[in-house]
Amino acid sequence: MQFEVWAPDAESVVLEAADVRCPMERDAGREGWWTAEAAASDGDRYGFRVDDGPRLPDPRSRRQPDGPDGPSAVVDQEAYAWRNGWAGRRLNRAVLYELHVGTYTREGTFDAAAARLGHLAELGVTHVSLMPVCPFPGVNGWGYEGVSLWAVHEPYGGPEALKRFVDTAHGLGLGVVLDVVHNHLGPSGNHLPAFGPYFTDTHHTPWGAAVNLDAPGSDEVRAFLLGSALAWLRDYRLDGLRLDAVHALADTRALTFLEELSAAVDALAVELGRPLGLIAESDLCDPRTTTPRPAGGLGLHAQWNDDFHHALHTALTGESQGYYADFARAPLAALAKTVTSAFFHNGTWSSFRGRSHGRPVDVSRTPAHRFVGYAQTHDQIGNRALGDRLASALSPGLQACAAALVLTGPFTPMLFMGEEWGARTPWQFFTDHTDPELAEAVRSGRRREFGAHGWAQEEIPDPQDPATRDRSCLDWSEPKREPHARLLAWYRKLIALRRTLPDLHDPDLASVKTAFDEDARWFAYRRGDLRVVVNLAGKPAAIPLGLGRHRRSGGRVLAAWEPVGAPGPDGVLHLPPESCVVLADD
Repeated sequence: MQFEVWAPDAESVVLEAADVRCPMERDAGREGWWTAEAAASDGDRYGFRVDDGPRLPDPRSRRQPDGPDGPSAVVDQEAYAWRNGWAGRRLNRAVLYELHVGTYTREGTFDAAAARLGHLAELGVTHVSLMPVCPFPGVNGWGYEGVSLWAVHEPYGGPEALKRFVDTAHGLGLGVVLDVVHNHLGPSGNHLPAFGPYFTDTHHTPWGAAVNLDAPGSDEVRAFLLGSALAWLRDYRLDGLRLDAVHALADTRALTFLEELSAAVDALAVELGRPLGLIAESDLCDPRTTTPRPAGGLGLHAQWNDDFHHALHTALTGESQGYYADFARAPLAALAKTVTSAFFHNGTWSSFRGRSHGRPVDVSRTPAHRFVGYAQTHDQIGNRALGDRLASALSPGLQACAAALVLTGPFTPMLFMGEEWGARTPWQFFTDHTDPELAEAVRSGRRREFGAHGWAQEEIPDPQDPATRDRSCLDWSEPKREPHARLLAWYRKLIALRRTLPDLHDPDLASVKTAFDEDARWFAYRRGDLRVVVNLAGKPAAIPLGLGRHRRSGGRVLAAWEPVGAPGPDGVLHLPPESCVVLADD
């Protein structure tokens, strides 16, 4: 088979495959590339020596059976026999479910997670959104310090296990989205600088030198990232990618990497005959992220909406520290602004940033499904000092209210694993760094960070302690007992309504109408002929909804957390404390 590697500044490159040492030759047709022919089959180990240096793994390695520092292994991508045909599922009517392979089950493998996918099919979600699965040092971690961007973390099961997972999901009617990280790699196990200018000092990021998207040599770096993205979609039959922290991609070129990636993914979707999607995590509150390319945007298909999360979180919990401060001044007003305008910060002052932030969304032209809405994510739980979920602080009733606002709201809804039954297990920050100095730096840095906010050092979980990961694993006995079983049934009911009622996937943000009372702590919105009302207060609320259009009575109750009657002839709804209801006009 042919081996190839990009090493533009090398004087010599040697391929080591099995017991063979083979000098590579420059490729006359491609500047900076080296090639060699050698006999190899699936599973054979190999690596490259640049200028007589140590043997290093292939930057485009498809498998790292011994971890990021070990040799690469040949993968026969045609060997897996796919069982299920798959026409794909579009994101515009999706219900996403964020899942971390290493803690979704205690076993922490693709196969163990695949055995639990029936739960998600029964729940009614449409897409599993996997957190990163690229190799990283050690066994356990979140995955955002991955390297080898074409390979699969071996402790999860490696490449074939990922294919089995995707195949099983597709057989159950579930799409699969994968979180990929292009804004930084490593640092541990990152051998790319030995091959070429994959990073540049032209820009600096929180992780050091930036990935080279615009400096000399960046054409090949962009091709490396783009090729990796397309390989996930093509070889593993994934349905989309979630792009981590795109605001951290330093890119000054006229044609940005994100536009180039968007165009390539759209072209691949046509080639494969099934829909593919790109979902951005972006801190910019910029609608141009998902504006189509012909209209001057980047052309990504959706983006996470942290502003909706922050408004909802402050309304539920009353927290006001850090970036919650601007939302906590009038949380229900902030919530109303996000569900009708997408972003709270759309050019407004951000006290957390000390400057104005964001850009307005043209709601007449931007479909609501381009924004992903959620009450909890890995970030919003795991980056808390103790990794505590909403279930640790909120009653089942308030959790039900959060579910109603996410699952009946205008945005593409997303759940974080275990949220659907109010999991009491925390989801904490855990690592398994093999470099002792890096491990200690992460441990002490986290304790310093939260110590500055009043936490005692001994209260902060040690990321390197295996018990921190173990505490974060879901407890699959919880959904079978109360109060979890009731909350799980509520999530199933709401997802079923979203699937069957056209008003709940109407993309028109401009048509959403809201009403609220900050002091009484109730919030309501109308979507077509449906109204959703939540009472966040600890006492009953009399909520003046008024008469709906085209009806003479109070409407029908489609779903209610607590027993509740329809609004009376006066249009007043009497809602129990910490409760919610979905109403339909007669």
